[in-house]
Amino acid sequence: MSRYCVIGAGAAGISALQQLREAGYEVECFEKTDRVGGHWHTDYDALHLITSRNMTHFEGFTMPEEYPHFPRRDQVRSYIESYAHHHGHYDLINFNTEVISVTPVDAGSAPVGSAGWRVLTSRGDEGVFDGVLVANGHLWDAYVPDVPGEFTGRQLHSSEYNNVNDLEGGRVLVVGAGNSGCDLAVDVAQHRLEVDIVIRNGVQFQPKTYFGVPRQEVPFLTGFSPEEQDLLSRLLARVSIGENHNYPGMPAPQAQTLAGGPTTVNDLLLYWIHHGRVRVVPGISHFDGRTVHFTDGTCREYDSILWATGFNVKLPFLGDDQIAWRQGVPVRRAGGILPEGVEKLYFVGLIAPRGPQIPIYGAQTKLIVRMIRLYEEAGWHGFALANYFATLQEPELRIDIVRPVWLEQMADTERLLTALEAAPMTRIEPSSAGIAK
Repeated sequence: MSRYCVIGAGAAGISALQQLREAGYEVECFEKTDRVGGHWHTDYDALHLITSRNMTHFEGFTMPEEYPHFPRRDQVRSYIESYAHHHGHYDLINFNTEVISVTPVDAGSAPVGSAGWRVLTSRGDEGVFDGVLVANGHLWDAYVPDVPGEFTGRQLHSSEYNNVNDLEGGRVLVVGAGNSGCDLAVDVAQHRLEVDIVIRNGVQFQPKTYFGVPRQEVPFLTGFSPEEQDLLSRLLARVSIGENHNYPGMPAPQAQTLAGGPTTVNDLLLYWIHHGRVRVVPGISHFDGRTVHFTDGTCREYDSILWATGFNVKLPFLGDDQIAWRQGVPVRRAGGILPEGVEKLYFVGLIAPRGPQIPIYGAQTKLIVRMIRLYEEAGWHGFALANYFATLQEPELRIDIVRPVWLEQMADTERLLTALEAAPMTRIEPSSAGIAK
């Protein structure tokens, strides 16, 4: 019987685990911590979902009705844990077990990975698996930019911040205007501390609700194309929150559309800017003790800096030369599932289409199950599925991606899999397309 490895027991990992079990496969899941839920255990206290309860759930397992439209961090954590309990995952996951290395078994002249993968963990050699699903997440290796000079106050990345008790003094600078950066600035402002936020380049702001309804659930919007929804959402935002020039110091958006550039779902930041609790400042030029110099020539003293500057993508258990990397991320295809250059290695959740995240993981794993069946039908000797997709799809280098674009990628992947499933399979060389002629 084929057996498969899932790395990570966050929302992506347990979703993959369940889909594989439902398909009848033997699965080993390795989680380096002692819990299910990943970053939802360690995120800042003020975190809430920016997507609605009714749109953000596992297949067939909705969030509790008593949850608010936008659940708190601890509610999301409890929901993910309840899914794992409901499906008996706690008896299947190997907790406190870190994956150290994942290496392809020698396949001779066949494509790399086609003979399976050997997994080594902190407890020893786990043996060979027919395939490995990587679901270790991309929100754990903090990125902090290198700024000239030295800041002598307290510095925390958003992943290290819990609440204002972590701060030193009452003058706080938040760097970054994504969803997390705005959340942190609002959290500080609501505790009556002095806070500035660095916004180097303008973003499009969107409220969480229109007409008192979560923006993903407004009924009439679903009848329009993605481009029309983009326009209508911008018009609705203009009516409800105005435009960037209405807020002192706020630069104009980089792009004219939501799909064309960064978009932040937060209107509380704008509220506190208008109430004088938050001030917008430009990019940082350099540090000098507790003095921060900005690119417009101004400077100001701060006691603490909160870096909301994102994360690096890291796969520490894979050698740098095992898969193709470009611009700091693995090269992927098939809706972010398949890495370039190897077989039987799959990514779950290494892409973040805008909107609800939890449903993405199940959708990806359903396609992975179809890929696994194609491998099994063809036999391990030389079926180059990753190469097949590399000849027919453009490489994907984004983590943040507009959802309609990702949905098109998934639909194209499903079309190509359907073509493979309908064709008689044969042993193929790595350079060929993967379908018998």
